[in-house]
Amino acid sequence: MKNHKGPLNGIKVLDWTMWQFGPVSTMMMADLGAEVIKIESLDGDHGRQFGQVSGVASNAYDGLSSHYFEVLNRQKSGIAVNLKDPRGQEIVHQLVKQSDVFVQNFRQGVAERLTLGWEDLRTINPQLVYGSATGYGPLGEDSNKPAFALTGEARSGSLWWGGPEDETPYNLHGVADQMAGIMLSYGILSGLLYKERHGTGQKVETSHLGSMMWLGMMRDGIGLLEGQELRRQHRTNMNNPLWNTYRTKDHIWIALSMSQGIRYWPIFCKTVDREDLITQPEFSSPQAREHHKHQVIGELDKIFGEKTFSEWEPILKRSDLIWEKVQSTLDLPNDEQVTLNNYLVPFDHPTIGNSMWHQLPLAFDETPISTQKMAPFPWRKHRGNSN
Repeated sequence: MKNHKGPLNGIKVLDWTMWQFGPVSTMMMADLGAEVIKIESLDGDHGRQFGQVSGVASNAYDGLSSHYFEVLNRQKSGIAVNLKDPRGQEIVHQLVKQSDVFVQNFRQGVAERLTLGWEDLRTINPQLVYGSATGYGPLGEDSNKPAFALTGEARSGSLWWGGPEDETPYNLHGVADQMAGIMLSYGILSGLLYKERHGTGQKVETSHLGSMMWLGMMRDGIGLLEGQELRRQHRTNMNNPLWNTYRTKDHIWIALSMSQGIRYWPIFCKTVDREDLITQPEFSSPQAREHHKHQVIGELDKIFGEKTFSEWEPILKRSDLIWEKVQSTLDLPNDEQVTLNNYLVPFDHPTIGNSMWHQLPLAFDETPISTQKMAPFPWRKHRGNSN
């Protein structure tokens, strides 16, 4: 019989985190079926008041916190505690005795001052898996340095990954928080596995810096071996024209994703009805196409600009090319591939109403996951909280 409560059903997680890094990690565990209790100070997670994200207002509906908070804290219960009062600290200590995981993302020293550090909590529950999220890692003189996503992206070299070739860093809009949250949950799950096999808890730590370096591991690993930086490439300067984007007559973009030029160039030329380009000297080999890349890309721009997307779509679908439509955020709810695989799921929110929400993109045959509840309401409106 299938367990419809998720593979982490029975695991209890205490979530003393704020902003994005920590909440992403605990929300992932909640999606997997864990019981997650979000612990907030009396003034709440500062993310509740986050008014804007990437130039878009993040003001939620009346009675709710910001959209920023809502999307990062689904599936959790909530409690507000005065952690500066010994009575509040004791409330958390009692919860720790009953829990499997404790997660925090405060600067080093904050948890220890409030008797919520690893050394404090391991004496209360030796089997506890203690997740700690920092900006730069637990060691070194900068281990206590304050950090947010952009600083982690900056120090890891990530701001040179994308954007125009204008020698300026390109904002990744919080990717470090998301990636570090994924990495932290990965580490915590490994800690839980070790605890189940060996009966001992442990502290698990990761950082913005390390997580973003790992995300760029393939790209930067090559650069380290070659002893040089991998350069950004604007679409008009791509060495391989079959690894690029092109705009149709009705201004919809199509992405081609074929690194094997020798194999795919003849197929591409036949698909777009331009077999003359197979043998034309400037187009005939990967080396020639790279040398004449501006001419080649210009020619492909003309080809794709001759038809609308609806005209190109059946042609490309019949081919053996690797391609995709470049979608925007608001395209995703209408993408059957997205909805059938539950990457976005509908939810009848008690305040917002019918809406679409991201769900962890994992499918389990025996323990399927589901989105069952939204973020905790602001604590002042919720009678069950502790003071």
